[in-house]
Amino acid sequence: MSAAAASIRSRAVALPAWVWLTAIVVCSVALRLVLARRMVAPWIMVDELIYSELAKSLAAHATYAIRGVPARGFGYLYPLLIAPAFRIASVPAAYGAAKAINTVVMSLTAVPAYFLARKVVRPSYALFAAVLTIAVPSMVYTGTLMTENAFYPLFLCCALALVAVLERPTLGRLAVLAAVSLLAFLTRAQAVAIAPAIVTAPLLLGRARLREFKLLYGAVAGAAVLVVGWELVRGESLLAVLGAYRATSSAHYSAGDILRWFLYHLGELDLYVGIAPFAALLFLLTTRERRSPLVATFTTMTFWLLLEVAAFASTQSQRVEERNMFFVAPFFFVALMWWIEHGLPRPRAAGVCAVIAAALAGVVPYSSLINGNATSDTLMMIPLWELQDTVTSLDEVGTVVLAVAIGMALLLLLVPVRYALALPSAVLLLYAVCLWPIEAEPHGGIQHASIGALFGGTSKPDRDWIDATLGHDARVAALFDSNTMDKFTVWTNEFFNRSIRTVYDLHAPTPGSLPETKVAIDPRTGRIAGVKEPYVLTSRSVQLDEPVVASDDVKGLAVYRVTRPLGVTSVTTGIYPDYWAGASASYTRFECRTGRTLFATVGADAHLIRTDSTVVASSGGRKITFTVPWNTTRTLRIPLHADGSRCIVRFQIAPVAVPAAVEPGSTDTRILGMRFLDFTVR
Repeated sequence: MSAAAASIRSRAVALPAWVWLTAIVVCSVALRLVLARRMVAPWIMVDELIYSELAKSLAAHATYAIRGVPARGFGYLYPLLIAPAFRIASVPAAYGAAKAINTVVMSLTAVPAYFLARKVVRPSYALFAAVLTIAVPSMVYTGTLMTENAFYPLFLCCALALVAVLERPTLGRLAVLAAVSLLAFLTRAQAVAIAPAIVTAPLLLGRARLREFKLLYGAVAGAAVLVVGWELVRGESLLAVLGAYRATSSAHYSAGDILRWFLYHLGELDLYVGIAPFAALLFLLTTRERRSPLVATFTTMTFWLLLEVAAFASTQSQRVEERNMFFVAPFFFVALMWWIEHGLPRPRAAGVCAVIAAALAGVVPYSSLINGNATSDTLMMIPLWELQDTVTSLDEVGTVVLAVAIGMALLLLLVPVRYALALPSAVLLLYAVCLWPIEAEPHGGIQHASIGALFGGTSKPDRDWIDATLGHDARVAALFDSNTMDKFTVWTNEFFNRSIRTVYDLHAPTPGSLPETKVAIDPRTGRIAGVKEPYVLTSRSVQLDEPVVASDDVKGLAVYRVTRPLGVTSVTTGIYPDYWAGASASYTRFECRTGRTLFATVGADAHLIRTDSTVVASSGGRKITFTVPWNTTRTLRIPLHADGSRCIVRFQIAPVAVPAAVEPGSTDTRILGMRFLDFTVR
């Protein structure tokens, strides 16, 4: 080593640990800010919409409300954290500010991770553990408006507080543990898993120390009484403490299913942390350190969190919920640095732990879990998705994972002690390699998901195009027609435009069980009662009889100014959103009089119908039969006859066919006969 290099190294070593820790956090914030900017719209729906609505409500009215309706059961702390960002009038700017808050808060997880590691290793190794903590793939959630951003550092603070209590259970330390646990719960109801961890952790320290924790158990019992009393006073069930997740309490749980999903989650967590750290914590459990406060905390918090997540997955999602369990990853990084700190001893138990860690990664049924759900919930599946797209088949992905796991296990067992830092470096390299597909993989990458969510909602270059036209203080209603509109046309435009205050649905509500109002079209008059806002955003296919003030022509959306009792010019029945109809369909024109003519443009698919089609149109008791030649488009001219104030045309179509029965590879089981491409009345 040259004298200059030696001088630089000595100066770096001489710097206090807090300087390095600050630098780690700052570098993480800078990197995450760059990556978060590539998220152009919220895409984990409806979660991101919920927390943005709560934050907007807090910023504007200091209340927790969604679409103007008081909300209960969601995390309170995270919306409060990002609410200052939503005091910015422009929602796109507020969205960027909220993501910036995320990058700072989540990057600060390095601090409790460092202090956890300092319990057992030197400062330099603790700093390495801190780096690994904020290098995990789940740090990409800084680009989303999700509670993970606040829960990750709080979860580690709970672990740090529990370690302190297990070391010496004083009243002050118990108060700190209670405070951070409450903050974690107010951020995310999933924190209920911390309670059984607090109760069971002292049991792992040995019987001799149990007397020291009388105050702890008394405090837990007292807290339980307070919770029960509070819910009774409110007249609620004890399960109300679960908030929005209360529905999970009514599910039927099977011990076998929970065990199976627990094993899947354990195997995926093994892969997530990079195999070697998982083996390190297993090995730590075979040493005398297994009765230490640190290991007791790591073991119980990991077990109860994974059990909770596995139970949820077994009845609700049927997928590996990595997003709900990655918070325990730093425990494994600390265990790896402990092993390195102690000279990487490798007795027979170490070999057994390495074999178990390698084998466990192979128990996950990767081929059935690599799908669209992985984009939001199981990030480590996305690189495997890229792998099966470019290198191997879907069925061989598990074999590739097992080979990588064996390679990491061999590295753990064979690397010379002087090169032991190659192990955490290999984990960092793994995360670096995985970052690109997680960010940009064409099928499952989060950038594509974000862009898809934006374009699913709007094609306008200004995401707040409605506010730009009407002002963010305007009152606009979103009228959702499930037959002609994608759900993102409501969610994305509602997110970026403060002027959208209320959502109404004509047929089926948008998914997510958010506050909405059901309205209907009066079959006699075409009027829509109940919409009170002066402007309405909806699909042009709804054909509101009002002037258009702004439009998104690509998405077929328009904002209408309501100048009279709200109503539509016409409606259709029996016609699907893709314009196909089966054996029958109808068209109704309101405010219609005899003497007008309907021009209906129709056509069939040559792959589906291989013969001429017949369309019989009935209006006012008169029938007209049209022949539509095979593989052509024809405009039908139908004189209208008024029935009161409306004209009704009924269509009978023949022949019909089922795409799944006549087109190879089709899964469409609808009975289809003709496409209605356009209706015009003159």
